[in-house]
Amino acid sequence: QVQLVESGGGLVQPGGSLRLSCAASGSIFSINVMGWYRQAPGKERELVADITRGGSMNYADSVKGRFTISRDNGKKTVYLQMNSLKPEDTAVYYCNANLVLRDGLRRDDYWGQGTQVTVSS
Repeated sequence: QVQLVESGGGLVQPGGSLRLSCAASGSIFSINVMGWYRQAPGKERELVADITRGGSMNYADSVKGRFTISRDNGKKTVYLQMNSLKPEDTAVYYCNANLVLRDGLRRDDYWGQGTQVTVSS
């Protein structure tokens, strides 16, 4: 079975920084894409950033220049460094991984439980 566990969320003042981590574990053969999504109350879940196995990155326009995504393939871990945080960044942040299990039968998306990020003075 596959598990994604996020950490690093919390309360921060506007202009501050947080670093989120997400570690994948289980019977995984390979992880093609890892990414971060967020969802605020009453809003749709949206892509924040993702990164392919080869290192190609994609960012939402709202976070370009402020957030940086990275991954450690050996640790099966993805990170999101968030700088210059704004109140509108407040949301539950979810880790996502598109991966192939060791049985080689399918590619599927898996989600973490979410970690709360609150930006407020």
